[in-house]
Amino acid sequence: MKKIQSLKLKFPKTLQKKIDKRKHEGSFRKLKISDPTLVDFSSNDYLGFSKKQSISEFAEDKLKEYSSELHGANGSRLLSGNYPLIKDFEIYLAKQYDAESALVFNSGYDANLGLISSVAQPHDLILYDELSHASIRDGISLSPARSYKFKHNNLKDLEAKLSKFQNKFETIYVITEHVFSMDGDEVEVEAAIEVCETYGACFILDEAHAIGTLTNTGYRDYGNKIFARIITFGKSFGSHGAFIVGSKDLQDYLINFAKSFIYTTAPSQDTIARNWAAHDYLRTEPQDFESLRSIISYFLDTLKTHNLASYFIESNSAIQSCVIGGNQKVKTISNQLQAEGFDVRAILSPTVPEGKERLRFCLHSYNTEVEISKSLSKLSKLLN
Repeated sequence: MKKIQSLKLKFPKTLQKKIDKRKHEGSFRKLKISDPTLVDFSSNDYLGFSKKQSISEFAEDKLKEYSSELHGANGSRLLSGNYPLIKDFEIYLAKQYDAESALVFNSGYDANLGLISSVAQPHDLILYDELSHASIRDGISLSPARSYKFKHNNLKDLEAKLSKFQNKFETIYVITEHVFSMDGDEVEVEAAIEVCETYGACFILDEAHAIGTLTNTGYRDYGNKIFARIITFGKSFGSHGAFIVGSKDLQDYLINFAKSFIYTTAPSQDTIARNWAAHDYLRTEPQDFESLRSIISYFLDTLKTHNLASYFIESNSAIQSCVIGGNQKVKTISNQLQAEGFDVRAILSPTVPEGKERLRFCLHSYNTEVEISKSLSKLSKLLN
């Protein structure tokens, strides 16, 4: 039998061109291990919950309470992966967020992808904020519905589009974020709800960066006026995963039609116990939330002291973005700040629009006034 010589498979040229283009534009990404010696201005662990020993202890107690020997994961929720701990946690979440139901997903990305791709039908319309997260955009792209963006946080533009389209589609879904991950600014939730109510649109609100930063309880939807809220565990709760709260009908629908829920392994019991512990801690121990609000206030005051306010997007959240422009310039300043001991990351295009490249300061309850003062003093010298 003739021996066939093994040939090394070449990486496709079309893919290599895309990599080369990123490198040429200065936007090529690499995985980087965070330096624990630097002051943390980059993580999403806004309240420091990933480091809380008391949360770890509560999680252990919760696992013992349910006396399960299974700490890992063993299948989809629709097969072998459902268990009492996760069902009871969903009941707890629904109560905490004033909703009929809650359904846990493996990540915020999975939650948005599964929700948006499944609920909007061929005769429906999706209107979404132009700065919506990639997970929202990808969910829209998988949906058979028509879609149009509206100007960022511009409810007049949203209303104009609702007025134009209100009688031309079966259902209209309006999607936005409470706090935007790249800009740190926020939508006027009450006003957005009012606009959607006026035109009979279903309002979807992503609260990933709002819980634990703007509020320690989330938006209180007492009138069940929001069709769906997406809340993640991977930001203020210092853990992993997400959940969607809404009506019982919505929960039933997602269990049957959201592919990112159906065709994936359920979260482990260890993860669910941790998420439950973090929620209980935020509810009963508000001091970290209060510390974060104080730090945000000090940061905003210090911007004015160093004449930096004009560089920053107006924000009252834990995300403070300094728009500089130019991938190389932003990376250079980021590297200089890191050399001074401050872990401030550069956000490059195409993640943000070209010309809007920025430094993003993520503030935490454990940051200090001295750290903020020193970092902004250094930034002021680099920019001016």
